Amino acid sequence: MALPVVVVDSLTVDLPPQGERPHAVEDISLELRANEILCVVGESGSGKSILARSIMGLFPSPQVRASAGRVLLNGENLLAASPARMREIRGTRVAMIFQEPMTALNPVLSIGRQIEEVIEVHGAPAPAQRRRRVLDILAAVHLPDPERIAHAYPHQLSGGQRQRAMIAMALVLGPECLIADEPTTALDVTTQAQILKLMREVQRDRGTAVMFITHDFGVVTEIADRIAVMQSGRLVELGEAQQVLGAPAHPYTRALLEAVPGLRPPPARADFHARPTLLAVDSLHKSFRSGGRLFGGGVRVVHAVKEVTLCIRQGETLGVVGESGSGKSTLARCVSRLVEPDAGRIMVGATDFTALSGGALRAFRKKVQLVFQDPYGSLDPRQKVGAMIAEGPLLHGEDPGRARARAAELLELVGLDSRAAGRYPHEFSGGQRQRIGIARALALEPDLLIADEPVSALDVSVQAQVLRLLADIRDRLGLTMLFITHDLRVAAQVCDTIAVMRAGEIVEQGPAGRIFAAPRHPYTRELFAAVPGQHWTAGTAPPDPSPVG
Repeated sequence: MALPVVVVDSLTVDLPPQGERPHAVEDISLELRANEILCVVGESGSGKSILARSIMGLFPSPQVRASAGRVLLNGENLLAASPARMREIRGTRVAMIFQEPMTALNPVLSIGRQIEEVIEVHGAPAPAQRRRRVLDILAAVHLPDPERIAHAYPHQLSGGQRQRAMIAMALVLGPECLIADEPTTALDVTTQAQILKLMREVQRDRGTAVMFITHDFGVVTEIADRIAVMQSGRLVELGEAQQVLGAPAHPYTRALLEAVPGLRPPPARADFHARPTLLAVDSLHKSFRSGGRLFGGGVRVVHAVKEVTLCIRQGETLGVVGESGSGKSTLARCVSRLVEPDAGRIMVGATDFTALSGGALRAFRKKVQLVFQDPYGSLDPRQKVGAMIAEGPLLHGEDPGRARARAAELLELVGLDSRAAGRYPHEFSGGQRQRIGIARALALEPDLLIADEPVSALDVSVQAQVLRLLADIRDRLGLTMLFITHDLRVAAQVCDTIAVMRAGEIVEQGPAGRIFAAPRHPYTRELFAAVPGQHWTAGTAPPDPSPVG
């Protein structure tokens, strides 16, 4: 057994007095060993990220601080280290990869300069040597054309390339311990598979101790040697991956595993071919232009949606799946008329939605409503929940008393107490906010509900609750849905038919059962092959504890 690089001993971290609970993490003890990947899993708010930040000495505020315990790095207590000593340790001995590279990277510095800064801060060699090390580490994380990447700025790279640049920055000084905080959450399945392969390669080739924080059990099955399960700041289960996944001991672990959606769609709900068409999209096209003289270059044209044709019948849920940048969200925004298409036609029932403008468009909008991806950014923080839900009907002439009563009914419908109408969005959890977003979309009694990645920001148990809610509301109200997602497991649970998008085009579409059982297009097969944990079933040990790489 490898010796521990990091020992967390009876760690307790306090929250501010007004917090929901007194401790962010309470009496946590675990080891992180050389040449292993320890996956730390749990719901949002379980204390995973605070545990990681305790090792780095990066607490989110002065009021969040360790009140008991030790964090030992090869015997040295990091909690007792001075700020100057921690600056020496960070990067050289312990490094961290953050969840969102677009906010973690400096937008006004090139990638090469940002990595070079890390070397420079820790005793810079000559500029030529620094430059060589930057190019070497970019090549080591398999970024194409390291010279070009070194000169590029974060916004010029894809999400996967930005995450690789973050990994390069963390590895450039050869740390003994690497902490990865949800590094694949925002990535689509193919990019996610590449990053997971790289993480396993780093751990194997460099003998690094890796703490990998995630709420995705598919990811866990691919890379974990051991698993630590956290709930409300406490460690409830710790063991070898085979044991925790195959025979979980704690009820909370079992509940998390049961919430993981499978890759097999349920039996078909109905024969939708016999039903009238509610949405018909014909030859839809949308392109975006950027650059020009103002930015010192030529005009760049991106065809986000190209000649897309599809139809959804009454009561049907059509799922649009594909990688980031495939055009899924642009298609949703065109269908809802939040973005104007360049060409093509959108028929909602017998009405040409693309031909409407002015008052006619405003009146018809109630028939097509959207549930947005981010439950934090899509709700007005200054409005109470009841007023927010009632706002749409009031704008369309509804009686104020009736609109308020309807808002209370909708809160009950989405599983919240009607008294929640008097509270503000910040007083709710992420899953509750998404329920509020669904209630707001339903307030206008739409014919078509467009859900744009509605569960991608939620952890697995809350995700399962919201998916069940959407399915229940769809069946009770007879809703027709356009469901946008990059998560094939989610698509399998709620979609009757599937359309696969790539580079703005639909390359394959058909019944969900057929698409999942026998995908025909090479790109669709590539998407399925990249799904993490695809050969694992909840409650069973993974077939191979380390298949990546």
